[in-house]
Amino acid sequence: MANEKKRYYRKHVELYPLINKMKLWPSRKGILHGVKEVKLRGEYIEITTHCDEFFRIYNSKTSRAARWIRNKWAGQSCKVCKIPQWKLDKYSKTFFSQHYGTELIDSNPELNEQNPKKLGE
Repeated sequence: MANEKKRYYRKHVELYPLINKMKLWPSRKGILHGVKEVKLRGEYIEITTHCDEFFRIYNSKTSRAARWIRNKWAGQSCKVCKIPQWKLDKYSKTFFSQHYGTELIDSNPELNEQNPKKLGE
């Protein structure tokens, strides 16, 4: 069945492509918010959620939010954001592996223009 497809992403990717792909944000209280808009501003990310919260955070591989998304530590979803059940199901079927999966680097040209990295570095 196509609905039960597992998705694999690399474990140590920067936060911007991860948030941009999943469109979910874990708050410090353990609530999962839906992301309306994500903008990369140099080394920082500006995130606007569906409940009109605004965050400006550092684009890091090891940040609290990146760990919470990878380890799925957020316990519940925001009632104001109204994240659809299909998105929560898709998130629950997503796995993060260190040596296997999509790296999420080439999926966004905006990220590649601001952080050009050559292959083999």
